[in-house]
Amino acid sequence: MENIGIISFYGLIFGILGTSIGGFIGAFIKVNSNKYLCFILEFAAGLMTAIICFDLIPESLNLINISICIFGIILGIISMISCNSFINKNCKISSNPNNMLQTGIIIAIGLAIHNFPEGLAIGAGFEASTSLGLKLAIAIALHDVPEGLSIALPLKTSGASKLKAILVTTFSGLTTGLGAFFGVIIGNISKTLIGLSLSFAAGAMLYIVTCELIPESKKIYHGRFASFGNMFGLIIGLFTQIL
Repeated sequence: MENIGIISFYGLIFGILGTSIGGFIGAFIKVNSNKYLCFILEFAAGLMTAIICFDLIPESLNLINISICIFGIILGIISMISCNSFINKNCKISSNPNNMLQTGIIIAIGLAIHNFPEGLAIGAGFEASTSLGLKLAIAIALHDVPEGLSIALPLKTSGASKLKAILVTTFSGLTTGLGAFFGVIIGNISKTLIGLSLSFAAGAMLYIVTCELIPESKKIYHGRFASFGNMFGLIIGLFTQIL
């Protein structure tokens, strides 16, 4: 039980950390450079790609056969598609400031749902090894920074206070801790479920990289600088294999 509490705490802290940093940037700092914002997005994409290829899938295959691993990856992708469908249906950004407060809150709710499988990945990762759990937690925290921005900016535009913008973004990260809690419980049931959870996390992160981070980066900025972020993230992720 003590182990479950500690891992859930890690999931909670890292989940809140990423969204809160994004909320702080959105509330206090004017982001004038798309170039550097895209570098951060692509760095997170590269780091996640390294974790998927060199950690999650190999760890999963050590515990389960390739058929179950592929099933888990597909399940993770479907899960993220479902979360994004909910967000897209309910989060239509309006330029009218009167509608921006509602938009920011709806995005926060959608991303709170979105963050649950990320927490599940952290919990399952820690059950496999402390090193893997920490890598996942750091990568997910980086990924959550632009998510925090996407919540804080509409709230700020609506006239909401800076404190309110930060508190709402923090709320969206709470479900990461809840997901980590269930990830540990699933991992404690059987080794097969740990392997399935890891492959699920790989699929979820694969979707985030290919359908969210990289496309969003290319939409904002078209230069090479952002791509260097992707390569740098991949190299850092590879470097962590010696830790």
